[in-house]
Amino acid sequence: MTPAFKDLVAYDIGGGWGSDVCQSEYESIGYVIRGTDIPRVAVGDVNTVPLRFHKASNLASRKLQSGDIVFEVSGGSKGQPVGRALQITDKILGRFDQPVMCASFCKLIRLDPGRALPGYVFRVLQAAYADGGLDSFQVQSTGITNFKWKPFLEHFKIELPDPEVQRRVASVMDSFDDLIENNRRRVEVLEEMARAIYREWFVEFRYPGHRGVPLVDSARGPIPENWTWGQLDYLVQVVKDTVDPSTLDPDTPAVGLEHIPRNQLTLDDWGVAGEQGSRKAVFSKGDVLFGKIRPYFHKVSVAPVDGISSTDAIVIRPVEQHWGEVAMVVSSASFVAHATQTSNGTKMPRADWKVLGQWPVAVPSAGLSQSFTGIVRDHLELAKTLMFENRRLSELRDLLLPKLVTGQIDVSTLDLDTMISTGLMREGSVAP
Repeated sequence: MTPAFKDLVAYDIGGGWGSDVCQSEYESIGYVIRGTDIPRVAVGDVNTVPLRFHKASNLASRKLQSGDIVFEVSGGSKGQPVGRALQITDKILGRFDQPVMCASFCKLIRLDPGRALPGYVFRVLQAAYADGGLDSFQVQSTGITNFKWKPFLEHFKIELPDPEVQRRVASVMDSFDDLIENNRRRVEVLEEMARAIYREWFVEFRYPGHRGVPLVDSARGPIPENWTWGQLDYLVQVVKDTVDPSTLDPDTPAVGLEHIPRNQLTLDDWGVAGEQGSRKAVFSKGDVLFGKIRPYFHKVSVAPVDGISSTDAIVIRPVEQHWGEVAMVVSSASFVAHATQTSNGTKMPRADWKVLGQWPVAVPSAGLSQSFTGIVRDHLELAKTLMFENRRLSELRDLLLPKLVTGQIDVSTLDLDTMISTGLMREGSVAP
């Protein structure tokens, strides 16, 4: 059976944006998933999703339910076509403490489960987006790319296999997504453990061997004897080297502000130099990238590789023995709040390192600093390992998806556990 997409849809409606303040008629609170939020929400990260005020009727008619699909219909660019999709699950809805709807540049799609399994149709949409199957429905308008929704409903056909096959394909893909989300949660735990140790040692001064060490008065309050107060600038080098990306290997990692996650030290996404234009900053593995535009977005991550980045990121290279303390300080909520309060500009505020470098830091002995750096490195190295595992799983999933939805691979014969554990799947290595 190969129905048109319109024959599978029970309900669809465009999203909304509401208001950023409570006002007459706009009194209902709800989160709004934008197209730019889709990749992060898909792995369980809802930190970027804004909370806004809506008309009660608008929110009620657009409130997302488990099984719905959020589909992007506007806002694309030359290198970023529209048509990204997000499957709404109970797990995703459980991340929010208020109702959720999609933004104006997206559509809510509610499928008829009697015609097709929503989870399978979602995977077909993912595969079509990845292989260019949605390109014919793109149209350029006023500098952005829009999606031709009505022609899509009429002309996009979906080949539906037996319902059991649909269920198995969706289940396989869900297994990958669950593994990726579980790893991301483990990254969160590891980072929070490192922050908790930082607070214990450097804020509460309950470090190993603290018993019997008196606190002495200082201009900034009590501090352990033999510790000193210093400025952040003393513990770091701000790297200002730049390079023309065209002179580099085109596969050199390239980090834009859009790649740096909010409230996460583990950098898990980047582009390549071959896709870049203007000069870029140069960073090394272990440097800390601090997003200086709109610092309240809290985009601070440790570079897991050598590469280049937008010059809108400050490249911070800590002195080795103080690496752990610096990573914890510049990613802390209090430091980011200070960066926000002291930033320059109104529409596009920018953090000023001349100010940030004066941030006070409590400096212990060299031995204690090195010990703490070792602990933080251990935690963040494990987080980095999980991040690279997620990249591998994502690659494996994305290679497998089109082969499953087109029937090139018989899902009933798929040994998923072996494939995941060995990582043997490569494009072209699986026979039809």
